[in-house]
Amino acid sequence: MYDPVRLAALVAVAEAGSITRAAGRLGYTAPALSQQLAKLEREAGAPLLVRHHRGARLTAAGEVLVARARRVLDEMERARHELALLNGLTGGRLRVGTFTTVGIHLLPPVLSAFRRAHPDVELAVTEYEPPRGVAAVAAGQVDLALTHAYEPAGAEPPPTGVFLEPLLVEELVLVTAPGHVLAEGSGRLAVAELADQPLISSAPAHPARRGVEGALREAGARPAVVCESPGYALVCALVSAGLGVAVVPEMVAAMDPAPLGVRLLEPAAFRRTISVAHRGDESGPAAQSLRALLRGGFGRGA
Repeated sequence: MYDPVRLAALVAVAEAGSITRAAGRLGYTAPALSQQLAKLEREAGAPLLVRHHRGARLTAAGEVLVARARRVLDEMERARHELALLNGLTGGRLRVGTFTTVGIHLLPPVLSAFRRAHPDVELAVTEYEPPRGVAAVAAGQVDLALTHAYEPAGAEPPPTGVFLEPLLVEELVLVTAPGHVLAEGSGRLAVAELADQPLISSAPAHPARRGVEGALREAGARPAVVCESPGYALVCALVSAGLGVAVVPEMVAAMDPAPLGVRLLEPAAFRRTISVAHRGDESGPAAQSLRALLRGGFGRGA
């Protein structure tokens, strides 16, 4: 059974004539959309697109699948609308909190699916660097918020009445400049190998990352540049320029446009868990519907 999100992506490319233009319409980045299309081609067992310098066109197999996909997506749209009427999701406002990484790479296609299912619900998205999104849920400023926790670190319990539902666990990986000696090899790199390596220290005062920073210092990595930024784009740019190495989430390493060397670490105890914070049974039907889409969308995004 084909994933409807990927079918919608293929239809969008067929209509736009370009992966880049289709990505803009769907709220994806072009690399993220290309990944979805590659997965769909594996499911179909045949090439669906021919890429060329002016864009992309469908193969014969792609033409067949797009024709069927349009019918399937139309039927799903009718079903979503009918269910929305039954569930009372014909109006109102859903306020969503997010942080940068998932706000760029994973959340937009989920919100697109929500909009298709519930076109009459107004969406409002606010960016919060964790753990501020959890506090915003507790204060009633947003209906739910995406947040994260790092290991090794001491996890802070959520406020009373707020629940954390894990959506995705990803490893933290070492990123280096291309051609760096630590980028050589395909196996896991022992954390002890970071001894005396110049480290791009990513927001060391950030509560979520304090434990990771401490573990890297214990391994002997020496701070070379302290990057007081909650985002990873600047960290990866400094690494790519050869100013040091850094430990970042897998998603960041995979999606960052800067050329990077990437190695998994041993032990594999450096992780980031992405969760959605919500108010449990007090959440309205719109928030519950989005949580269901987040569970499916983030599992596919991984």
